[in-house]
Amino acid sequence: MTRRKLPDDYQKTIRALSDRIVQAQTPIRVLDAVKWDDSVRQGFLKHKGKAMPAVDRGYYDSRPLAFDSAEKKLEFQNIERDITRHLGQFNPVGQIMRRMCKEYRMVIRMLEARGTADFGLISQELYGAASDAFHAGDPTLADLGLMLSDYLNNIAHRGDLKDEAKSLTAKDAVSLLQSRLAEVFGDDTIRVFESDGIVADAAAGADYIKVRADAMFNERDVRALEVHEGLVHVGTTLNGQNQPICTFLSKGPPSSTVTQEGLAILMEVIAFASYPTRLRKLTNRTRAIHMAEEGADFLEVYHFYREQGYDMEESYGSASRVFRGSLPNGLPFTKDLSYLKGFILIYNYIQLAVRKGKLEQIPLLFCGKTTLEDTRTLRQLVDEGLVVPPKYLPPQFRDLNALSAWMCFSNFLNHLSLDRIEADYANIL
Repeated sequence: MTRRKLPDDYQKTIRALSDRIVQAQTPIRVLDAVKWDDSVRQGFLKHKGKAMPAVDRGYYDSRPLAFDSAEKKLEFQNIERDITRHLGQFNPVGQIMRRMCKEYRMVIRMLEARGTADFGLISQELYGAASDAFHAGDPTLADLGLMLSDYLNNIAHRGDLKDEAKSLTAKDAVSLLQSRLAEVFGDDTIRVFESDGIVADAAAGADYIKVRADAMFNERDVRALEVHEGLVHVGTTLNGQNQPICTFLSKGPPSSTVTQEGLAILMEVIAFASYPTRLRKLTNRTRAIHMAEEGADFLEVYHFYREQGYDMEESYGSASRVFRGSLPNGLPFTKDLSYLKGFILIYNYIQLAVRKGKLEQIPLLFCGKTTLEDTRTLRQLVDEGLVVPPKYLPPQFRDLNALSAWMCFSNFLNHLSLDRIEADYANIL
């Protein structure tokens, strides 16, 4: 398609409005605002997991937000009004930016509601619920979690699928990740370093990956971090920062979380970096959130993890992810549904793109913190020169030959009946 020249003042207007969104969201740090500090963990373990964590509305009141919520909501509302004033109601890039402003206002309302029932309800609006179906009549996310758990249980006791020993220290993991990511991004683009201030084994930032200093890893763990945190999360951030006009693509509102985590899990799968223990962690998160949506409290979710074979500290950490921002007997924080939900949605999208011959749409998922519903608009924005194609792409998405072949077979296999296959293979398997 021929790229048409857009007026310079139009591009400058979009860039200015985009920059305002990026600037406005800077102090909003959702995970920092909802996490429970180490004193809660220590108190829970001191009572041997028999008493609820000491978290109530007052706990959150004692940890004020890093911004004035009323002023911040007004700031986003003013940006949204200016987008309409300068770009009109139906301008494609304006529609994306207005939706981002609405989402950020909803995020602020969710954070204002920490420790109340409204927190969980707004979380479901932003990230979805475990009872959501993918399409009318299809299984729900909760059904998917149970189905995958059944599959994993069938292979759980195989000795040849046990995880390798975690013999790599955080220092070893940092060295391996730094050298591998340098091959993709260049020597000085991404920093990898140890950190004492994170709960997860690793966390990605704009141009860095932090590795928990006291964590231990095996080779498979490092490979998963390489593709998940490095090639996807940091890669899409850098691609967003590389946008000359639509700078908002460097920042991700909640709607982009599903796309981000879906891409990350898909990359783990197609790069052969995932493994049953990793998949069980994701399915357990979905099941735990569904339990909390159905009325289970913190102790019940904690014991669910204990029954899955996790120790006290691991079980506490996993259960606290479900209830962070909420109360120990409240509705869950549903962000962790994004992993499985995103994987299914992204996989189906790529399948459909291959079926319809629209391969050029697939790499656009990496041009920044995108959402699936914006991909058609992004194609238009690329054609107009408002968005540049992604600079950094994982090898599996840089050359679409193998991915297309995989999806062609997958499209065909979707039409086969697994029940009939199981009956036909009964005598040979």
